[in-house]
Amino acid sequence: MPKQARPSTGEQARQHALAQLRQAILRGEMAPAQRLVENELAEQFGVTRASVRAALIELESEGLVERIRNRGSRVRVVTVEEAVAITECRMALEGLCAAKAAVAVTDEQLTRLVAVGEAMSKAVADGEPVTYSDLNHELHALIRQFSGQQTAVELLERLNGQLVRHRFQLALRPGRPQKSLGEHLAMIEAIRARDPQAAEAAVRAHLSGVIDALRE
Repeated sequence: MPKQARPSTGEQARQHALAQLRQAILRGEMAPAQRLVENELAEQFGVTRASVRAALIELESEGLVERIRNRGSRVRVVTVEEAVAITECRMALEGLCAAKAAVAVTDEQLTRLVAVGEAMSKAVADGEPVTYSDLNHELHALIRQFSGQQTAVELLERLNGQLVRHRFQLALRPGRPQKSLGEHLAMIEAIRARDPQAAEAAVRAHLSGVIDALRE
């Protein structure tokens, strides 16, 4: 991440540091347990230590950073059991979003979902797990967006941020994309049929499979 020009105000500096740090963690550029040294980050982002410290406190509240007494901050390590618990919460919220999307979705939005499903099928056929992982993320994001349930969307964004490492590892596990493809296509088909109960059930079945995979 290149050094950026110093923002003009304290609040701008905090927001700048917050955005850069959050993005680096969510993209996996900063590994779990990696130490986050305020002086280094302040120099890297072109802001004050106070701005970095405020950003780290915000990221701690989001579950992305943990502050250890007398040792500073590090990228939070999410255990498998924590990942399972988070995914159980995702089940309820993403199931709700899918049900809402099945009722509210427009024909244009359906076309987008179907196109993503076709691209996922192609990625599996071509043996491209990273592309499949990106499309998987896009599909879930679109369903959340089309649901119009903003409170659930905001909660899920916080939860999903804590699962980046586990989700990426699952995507690269041999045979995992092939197994989850049918689950994702079932989600799309249920929304396409405008069947909220089936859409919610399809999401719950998919995330139940994710939990099984996490525990393997």
